[in-house]
Amino acid sequence: MSRKAKIWLGVGLYVALFAGLLLVLGNEGKNDAFQPQNEFKLEPWISIDVAGIDLSINKAVLYLVLACALTIAAMIFVANRMQREPNKIQMAVELAYDLTRNNITGGNIPDRDLARRWFPFLAGLFFFIWFSNMIGFLPLPINTEHKIDVFGLQIPSLALYAATANLSIPLVLTIVVWFSYHIEGIRAKGFIKYLASWLPPGLENMNFAGKAFFFVIEAISHFARLISLSVRLFANILAGHLLLLFMGGGLAVLLGVAALGLLTFPLALAFFLLEVGLIATLQAFIFSTLTAIYLGGATAESH
Repeated sequence: MSRKAKIWLGVGLYVALFAGLLLVLGNEGKNDAFQPQNEFKLEPWISIDVAGIDLSINKAVLYLVLACALTIAAMIFVANRMQREPNKIQMAVELAYDLTRNNITGGNIPDRDLARRWFPFLAGLFFFIWFSNMIGFLPLPINTEHKIDVFGLQIPSLALYAATANLSIPLVLTIVVWFSYHIEGIRAKGFIKYLASWLPPGLENMNFAGKAFFFVIEAISHFARLISLSVRLFANILAGHLLLLFMGGGLAVLLGVAALGLLTFPLALAFFLLEVGLIATLQAFIFSTLTAIYLGGATAESH
């Protein structure tokens, strides 16, 4: 039997299995009790209110603490391992070091002194976002809505969540980056010269109105970075978790068609491998690389 025939035979058997399960399990109708959006709700575990500000401990705080702890451990580990004899772990450490030191920092900040000064921040930013994204795909006992009874103890069930799937986290990171590169640009050039550097070259003979127009356009682009940088990270991680939620069984539960899980589960596995193997790292790389580009652009002599 040819390979093509084997593939079509496998597809036929798969469809037949789905049809058989659909006939046996049937359709229970739409499940209104299932609310998939609740997976992203932040219910307070420990309520804390300070001067009207909600500082409650919830699952997002847990993920931030885990990401911070892993980032600190990784940075310390890298710093210590770079002084030891080469081995397999050393090769992985050097790969991570080279990515953050040369590709992200050195490749986008021409000034060596500036690159050396901002390397710890950019490396920490990359590792923090990467760990935040990666642990978001590990099932942890954080689902307090559906608990498991273990010898009378109500233990939260396993669920997936990522701090970067909450817009507030990428937005805060973006605000830190936004102020950082502006302050660095002002420190390098002075306030007036830094604002003047926003104008592209070749406008020396243009009148004031024309220069003002280009300045406003450039100012808008700087403020737009607050949206583009934060939403890019937030939207990609949120979309990945939504796909996993629905393809991993949420769609079958929502529609009341149990057999549908047979079709969506392979897609869920493919999405999971894609998110863990590419998207989580790519988004951390893009965020930290754009930060380095903004720092390099703010301190560059030309526009």
